[in-house]
Amino acid sequence: MKGAFTDARSDRIGRVELADGGTLFLDEVGNIPTKFQAKLLRVVETGEFEPVGLSKVRQANVRIIAATNADLPAEVAAGRFRQDFLFRLNTVEIHLPPLRERREDIPLLAEHYRRNSAQRYEKAPASFDADAIKTLLDHRWPGNVRELSHVLERAVLMARGDAISTVDLGLAASKRAETRLEDMTLEEEERVLIEKALLRYEHNISQAAGALGLSRTALYRRLEKYGLARGAEE
Repeated sequence: MKGAFTDARSDRIGRVELADGGTLFLDEVGNIPTKFQAKLLRVVETGEFEPVGLSKVRQANVRIIAATNADLPAEVAAGRFRQDFLFRLNTVEIHLPPLRERREDIPLLAEHYRRNSAQRYEKAPASFDADAIKTLLDHRWPGNVRELSHVLERAVLMARGDAISTVDLGLAASKRAETRLEDMTLEEEERVLIEKALLRYEHNISQAAGALGLSRTALYRRLEKYGLARGAEE
């Protein structure tokens, strides 16, 4: 509300109130701090909330859809996620396997993102050559569908012919991990270890940083250094 804190110069409708009568999507719900989980639990259970700076309770009828790549039962066991909040959210659960476990979807999704990017940038690579499709199928996609969309956006921009080629995809760097560690420089070894940690934790920054013994800030610096930041998630 206006005047609730410094720079609050006017009233602003929050997301819950905006979603009244509709759907509120909570992306990466596993990363929500526990102190905010309690407030969201109240919304999920009762539909009640209080805007910042207003003592009056308001009501919203909102359907909640939440998504995460975290193991929420493990997060509950570690004390990072409220069990009661998980119980309230988990009425219907849909498990979507990572892209590497449903490779039959890759050609269809790639074609979808090719068309979207071609329309957006008014470029017209009309298809993929056979080698490009094989490269897409062979890649492990640690960043899942988001990584695929970025790769296809870049490929459309870089394509020189009527068909997208393996070179246009720019995925050759992923083969670096096949090189023996003893044949790498120190920087190459560090990049491989970071890529493996990101793959293991599905590009979750907090979990990957913990596994590597780094702070989030230190890992972010390395992601920027090695050009890995774009596909990473909070």
